[in-house]
Amino acid sequence: MSGFLEPPEMTPEAQRLFDEDLAERGHVMNLTRLWAYQPDTKTGLFDLVQQTVEAGRLDLRTRGILVTACASAFGDSYCSLAWGGKLAEVADARTASGVLRGDDDGLTPGERALAHWARTVARDPHGIGQADVRVLREAGFDDGQIFAVTVFVALRIAFSTVNDALGARPDAALRASAPRSVLEAVTFGRPIED
Repeated sequence: MSGFLEPPEMTPEAQRLFDEDLAERGHVMNLTRLWAYQPDTKTGLFDLVQQTVEAGRLDLRTRGILVTACASAFGDSYCSLAWGGKLAEVADARTASGVLRGDDDGLTPGERALAHWARTVARDPHGIGQADVRVLREAGFDDGQIFAVTVFVALRIAFSTVNDALGARPDAALRASAPRSVLEAVTFGRPIED
């Protein structure tokens, strides 16, 4: 059982998701077990995410900043731990744990603007005004990139919402793979599985 739902029927599409996890991570992620109910929906969602990555020219570090800022603001421990670890690999553990705590000292001015934007989209999207968009423009982002970043964050929120609402806990493997400072920064959301 992963989260609150019983295991789904093992279809060829679900098996494909499991096989991809095993090849990439060495274990099947709890969220994959959950999304095995609708593998094509997960594939479609991440196809959309990839479109925003390309349109926004979002490299791995930028995606790491956006996801950790968004997920921590949203209270999602799973994505905070997984992407905090990824951000630590492409930046460093101090920067990753800082972004998770809302401390952006390790970021460039443009990255700080993106982290602030991701948190605002996650916490108070209807409170955003023209001045907030102007900050991103002044940081060097054009309107196409701003749109792409916003859709990227919104899709990550949708993904997190499904995972959290249905009880997917962060994988036990994250306890060993995430840096200690990242683990200590994630004091919210569902606990790591035993």
